[in-house]
Amino acid sequence: MSNINTITSDDLHRGVKMALDTGEAETVADGYALFERYRVNILVGPEIATSRAHQVALLTMVNAGQRTLLGGVYVVALPEAPLLVDLPGLGSSLSEAVLGLGGQLSKNSIDDSPTIVLGSVNLSSASPGLHIVATFDGWRGGVGPSGACERIQEHAGSVLGATLAGALAISEIFQNLRGYVVACRRVVGFSLWNPSSSDWQTNGGEPEIRAMPSRLWLIGLGHLGQAYLWVFGLLDYHNPSDVEITLQDFDRLTKSNISTSVLTSSDRVGELKTRAMAEWAESRGFKSRIVERKFDGNLRLTDNDPQVALCGVDNLTARAAIDEGGFKLVVEAGLGAGPDEYVAARIHTFPASVTSRNKWGGVEHDRAAGHGRAYDALLEAGALDECGLVQLATRTVGAPFVGLVTACLVVAELARRVHGGPELEVVDLSLKTPRELMSVPSEKESRPWSYGFANLRCRR
Repeated sequence: MSNINTITSDDLHRGVKMALDTGEAETVADGYALFERYRVNILVGPEIATSRAHQVALLTMVNAGQRTLLGGVYVVALPEAPLLVDLPGLGSSLSEAVLGLGGQLSKNSIDDSPTIVLGSVNLSSASPGLHIVATFDGWRGGVGPSGACERIQEHAGSVLGATLAGALAISEIFQNLRGYVVACRRVVGFSLWNPSSSDWQTNGGEPEIRAMPSRLWLIGLGHLGQAYLWVFGLLDYHNPSDVEITLQDFDRLTKSNISTSVLTSSDRVGELKTRAMAEWAESRGFKSRIVERKFDGNLRLTDNDPQVALCGVDNLTARAAIDEGGFKLVVEAGLGAGPDEYVAARIHTFPASVTSRNKWGGVEHDRAAGHGRAYDALLEAGALDECGLVQLATRTVGAPFVGLVTACLVVAELARRVHGGPELEVVDLSLKTPRELMSVPSEKESRPWSYGFANLRCRR
């Protein structure tokens, strides 16, 4: 928990901040105490020992969950199993990986806590309470109440679908714990091949994902940028060294990044984001390059540079310059702000029918500032001066599962284009009302695979 006497805008947990903004918490300590009551059980079936995709779903739940549910993520009766997912620093066993990501191992479910069910689990002896099922296959992933959500095939190679299901599971649990009673009592999911389709549980004949662009430029290495890296890191490349990622940022990791950014840990706070993420990427087997400057569109790309960029910044000046960087394709995402809109996201691709300069040029950043008794208490206690209070109040609320769901949609945009699928110019969604997701087809065809691709293993 942050010390009230030393708290700064770079310290505060971005989820706890929503309790300050809504007035639920009268002090920062009250906000942390509230979030420490949020916890979840995860029950796993025998598939977890042999299925890479089931492990992907579990590790995504643990990674996002422990950053959001400060009471803990409890993986119940996890069998001994080798780690089948190539992720840096997590050991060789699945239990080591769960612990390394901040999860907890438990023999029994924690009473009075909701439960996520993953795989073939016999619930006859499970503890009473709220149970949701996470399921996936290929491009598809979703969750729903036990008994109401029918599991789909869950093939072992379904990395994108499994990542999506894991992120959606934590989303539903968190929203339920925050008092949104619809969450966990509905069936929610997406087809990443056809995001606007309401029938995500039916196989529509989508191709297996066999390749991805091999050279990428990531602009911004915070909440979204690290979510992109997490998803790419989970993909099962034949040869990871075929992948080269240019990492662009100019900022350092702060304590608050731990709460939203899935590759940030306390021991990396203070480091430049580029250096920390490059080390992670190289440990995964990727090649990396770093650019430590703000993105302003003033690039001179050569044929040896990545022609495909993924952008994940909240700076409108940088976003307005996206078209001017010289990339053949840019997939850009922005997240909502505030205690109500933090679950919203919008994805754009460029080139598009509207230029980035026309879309964002001259637009002021409309970031809602928090207010409430907790901010007054910080000022009265002398923990912050007026300037520090303004900085803290204007920091955005955030939750890592939002970035992960968005990252799945962004990475899927690349995957669809490589595999001849639908190309979208805009995707707009809110995890509060996911069935209302809207998309707009692209008018500008782009072929990122023309600039190199890396092959993936196919595991049915």
